[in-house]
Amino acid sequence: MSTIKIETNHQYQKRKRLIDLFFKGVFKLTGLISALFIIIIFVFILNKGVKVFLPNYEYGQVNLFDFLTGNIWRQDIAVYGIGFIIVNTLIASLGAILISFPLSVLTALFIVKTAPKRISAVMVTVVELLAAIPSVVYGVFASGIIIPLVNDIGQSLGQRTFGGNSLLAVVLLLAIMTFPTICSLSISAIKAVPLHLEQGSLALGASKTQTNFKVILTAAKSGIFAGLILGLGRAFGEATAVSMVAGNKMWGPTSNPFDTTRTLTSTMLAGLKETTGLDYDIRFSVGIVLMFIILITNYTINKVKKNIGNLH
Repeated sequence: MSTIKIETNHQYQKRKRLIDLFFKGVFKLTGLISALFIIIIFVFILNKGVKVFLPNYEYGQVNLFDFLTGNIWRQDIAVYGIGFIIVNTLIASLGAILISFPLSVLTALFIVKTAPKRISAVMVTVVELLAAIPSVVYGVFASGIIIPLVNDIGQSLGQRTFGGNSLLAVVLLLAIMTFPTICSLSISAIKAVPLHLEQGSLALGASKTQTNFKVILTAAKSGIFAGLILGLGRAFGEATAVSMVAGNKMWGPTSNPFDTTRTLTSTMLAGLKETTGLDYDIRFSVGIVLMFIILITNYTINKVKKNIGNLH
């Protein structure tokens, strides 16, 4: 009997190892496929975007320095400068994050730690629905609500608002669009904080508010900052909705919140299917710049996250 039990246990352990190896292989394969897609996309964009700066480009070489530092984008006269567009993109995206990030985190904290269960369940559903709304719907909403609101505010302050199409409209739109992404991940991160950390803090004499802000949020920082990265990525990458409210100004940079603006994504989108040659390929060059900006901002956010206090 003992021999049979040993053999059965051995077979069971062997089967477990085989199952573990199988799923490890599946996970590695899916990871490699995901990485491969990223590499393919980057190589394609790089190939299309870099060639406009090479001497043998068939439609005429573009000066890289003028492209990166220029303050005018006029496709009708083949002048392509994105220096001001980079500044405008950073202002609009960071302005939106300054509004949505604290609201998202505080809302998540309220849902998980303060709100009654019924209200919490309803709010979670609302946040999930907001995250699922298509970009074009947000754009239509902004055209019907945000633009008239900005126009009224500008007129009351004696500012010219171009009918409401403005930097402020872009900031408000992106703040609304990034809110559900950051809030959803913050909710998951706060729920994942071990209960003994909260109980230990309360047992040591900390108030509920002190525990929420100094213990819960600090312990959940990885998930919260992951939400920030994804939210900022959506702000940088949104094109359709932004194009509907930005105004696509041809020069800049834009610092007046009631003035029209232009972002990297709206520049890539505008007229992309209506042209060929240099005017088409240069938009891939804009895409390369956008990818590097996202990479740099994500690296910076991760650095900031590491400098926030750890719980050990």
